[in-house]
This record gives sequence, C-alpha cells and structure tokens, in this order.
Amino acid sequence: MGGANPARHRFVNRSLAGLVMSRVHDCLIIGAGPAGLTAAIYLARYHLDVVAVDSGRSRAASIPCSHNHAGFPDGIPGTELLDRMRRQATRYGAEVRPGRIDALALDAGGFTATGTDTLRARSVLLATGVTNRRPSMPDALHDAALAAGRLRYCPICDGYEVTDRRVAVIGTGDHGVKEATFLRSYTRDVALFAADGPHALSDGDRACLARIGVRTVDGPVCDFALTPDGLGFRSCAGRELFDSVYPALGSDIHSGLAGALGADRTEEGCIRTDTHQRTSVPGLYAAGDVVLGLDQISHAMGEGGVAATTIRNDLTRDAPLLRP
Repeated sequence: MGGANPARHRFVNRSLAGLVMSRVHDCLIIGAGPAGLTAAIYLARYHLDVVAVDSGRSRAASIPCSHNHAGFPDGIPGTELLDRMRRQATRYGAEVRPGRIDALALDAGGFTATGTDTLRARSVLLATGVTNRRPSMPDALHDAALAAGRLRYCPICDGYEVTDRRVAVIGTGDHGVKEATFLRSYTRDVALFAADGPHALSDGDRACLARIGVRTVDGPVCDFALTPDGLGFRSCAGRELFDSVYPALGSDIHSGLAGALGADRTEEGCIRTDTHQRTSVPGLYAAGDVVLGLDQISHAMGEGGVAATTIRNDLTRDAPLLRP
C-alpha cells in the first residue's frame, strides 16, 4: 500500500534441525484498540516487524460518537476511529489480524503465543483492555440503548451530554457513590440505584449523597425498556424513566496472560508497569485500560506511544538499528 516501506528489519530463528526458518516478530501486540494500534503505528514507523492480534471486542468500538477526543470537533464514532488507526498502521507495514491469544510462554528467543495461530516474538505488548459489567438486560436492548445515548458507561467521556438531564446511576458502594457524585456536577437530578438488593452504603456515604441531593433507591433494578423519551426500569420505588442511565458496576480486567507469566498486578487485577510501560517480566509491556490509570482513549494512545518507543529502544540497546 502507498507509504509502506519494504526495507524492514526481519528477525528469523532456525529450528533445531536447522532446516526450517520460522518468523520471529520484533513485537506481538495483543489487542488492537487505541493503545495497541497507536503502538503498531509507532513500531512500524520504527522499521520493526510488528503484528497485532485482535479479538474484535475493543471498548472503543462500542462508542456511538466520542465528543471529547481532541481533533474531532464534531465527534467521531469509535468504529471509525479504530478503522482509521488500522489503516494507518497497515499503511506503514504493521500486520493487524483477527484472532485470539490464549497463552503466552517465555522461550530463549522471547515469547511464544498460542491461540488462533501460533506466533513468536522478541517482545509482547499487552493492550487487552477491560470489559464493562452490564446491567441485566437483553443484548439487543443494551446495544440499542447504548447507540441512542440512553445507556452510557463513561461520565468523563460524555457527562457533558447529560447536562441538566435526568440521570440514574446503577451501582452501590464506593464506586457507585463516586460516579453519582461526579455526575452531580452536570445535573441536579441524579439518583443512585442498587442493582440487586439493598444498598451497601456507609452512613457517611448516605449523608454525603443526601447533602448534594442524590436520591438513593434500593434494588433490584429490572424490566428495562427503551422509549423515544428515555430508558426506563423498575425498582422498589416503582417504574421510572431517565434521559440516561450509567451502570457503575465495575469492569473485568483482561490481565490473565500477564498473571500467568508472573507479572505484578494490582489487587484489582490491573497490570503494574513502570513509567515506560515495562511490566515486571522482561520483554513484556502493557498499555491502555489494562494498566491502572485513566480509562480514556487519549490516555491509552499516549501509553501506546510510550510503550512502542520503549520497546524499540530496549530491542536495539545492544544492536542499534542502522540504515544500510
């Protein structure tokens, strides 16, 4: 494709029999969301051999239209942003392929990854992200409500869009309280609903929420329905309709591959890295939402750029890349 540079550095490894040459990538990126694709662009432009394997479940793909991503004043759908980034990465020679990586193993040459395909690489970048925990509703209804802006997962991303609207937060405990409090700066009409039963709130939390005017309602929350006027559901307070509903139910962190290699993780499961995105396992790096930090596209992209540059420098520390 136009712009691709064929003068790439390739690294190969002979089999024990010495007869078969197997390709060893400079870097395997697991996950092709904003962090992984940014890293792929950088690494390809560093003239390194990079392959990104993606399961197709990036959270960014579920964003109907991002209005806080710099450079897009009219907003951009998550799918369009990812498509643009994929095209940019492949233009410079990165390979982005669909698939799954189920296991990683260390070997003398770096890493062997097994899953949809078996791949070898001198380094690995984990950009595997997280998955939001959803309220109990049919998938079709969930997706329709998300597309309509009636169901939202990120008040940092789109709290502005619910200014002076009627908002429900589904959650409890510290996470639910923080999200409801954050959204209270956008609208005076915020209610916090427990998802499954009575609220798990301290007296201090209840007093704080009462002081700022956030109503608390016990669960369970059920019987969701999307209408032209909003997203409604039933709780112990009866049936109510809201302009937007924010689930504050936490997320599942996809850090199992790092954990299996013995990489340090937080108590919640986020991968610990240094300031250059190195994990505690040499040759293994991590970026994006799977690392503890601000879960934002811009932040993930920044970490992807840092990780790629660190990988390039680490790989070439003893053998600098020199143009022929």
